[in-house]
Amino acid sequence: MAKINIYTIVKPSKDEFDKLSNEFIKMCSKFAKVEVHTIFNKNIAKAQTINEVEAQKSYSEAFEPYLKGFCIALDVLGDKVDSFEFSKLITSSSEINFFIGGAYGFEREFLKKCDKTLTLSSLTMAHKIVILVLLEQIFRGLAIKNNHPYHK
Repeated sequence: MAKINIYTIVKPSKDEFDKLSNEFIKMCSKFAKVEVHTIFNKNIAKAQTINEVEAQKSYSEAFEPYLKGFCIALDVLGDKVDSFEFSKLITSSSEINFFIGGAYGFEREFLKKCDKTLTLSSLTMAHKIVILVLLEQIFRGLAIKNNHPYHK
């Protein structure tokens, strides 16, 4: 069974978005193991008060240990794909790792370490919305791959 991880720079919380996210994670569970990992530490908090460069550097340092498997960063400058292309991407490896940057985005060097950079939209969205949209697209992609009627 495939493993799909979503790593995001955000303080953990419990709210309505988490309930919806958990619904999509549960829906995905018959096709893949999907987990959301929130990362936020003192180094990130401090760096974000200094400047954009330091903040981006702290995100890269936090994400570095998870650069394994097939890595996809979500960035406004990333490639646009449709649901069928997305389905192929997320079913191309036994381990897929998505990275959602912090408030200041990614260092270009970090993006180069990823196998792919995608955008979900040209719009800026709150992290919780990005996670929810990504989870919906992951389920849609898994449904396409497994001939599940959800996509129709």
